[in-house]
Amino acid sequence: MRTLCSSTLIGEFFVIGFAGLVAMKDPDLATSTVWTVCGIAMFLSVALCGVVTRPAGTALGWALQIALIASGVVVPSMFFLGAIFAALWWASVHYGRKIDEAKARFAAQAAQAGSTTPDVA
Repeated sequence: MRTLCSSTLIGEFFVIGFAGLVAMKDPDLATSTVWTVCGIAMFLSVALCGVVTRPAGTALGWALQIALIASGVVVPSMFFLGAIFAALWWASVHYGRKIDEAKARFAAQAAQAGSTTPDVA
């Protein structure tokens, strides 16, 4: 799960940065405000890579997805990109857990097969 979710979060890091560049073109927004918000969101996307396997990590990831979609109010294309990344986040969490369960099952089978094999010396 960690690899899939981290890949999605790193992709979001770049999308947030590019959205900040687009938002800077809006004359109603201060550059410092745009980069403060984008900087915090970019930091969170990288920081979540380290805690994604913890129970709160997944919930914080969902909060970031909601914030990304909501950022469409400022940069309209983020409605679409936020929805795409929310779908990617769901797939990363869903299939990542399935992969983790399969790995654990295979490891248990390998350990069991190794312990039942008679020692030949």
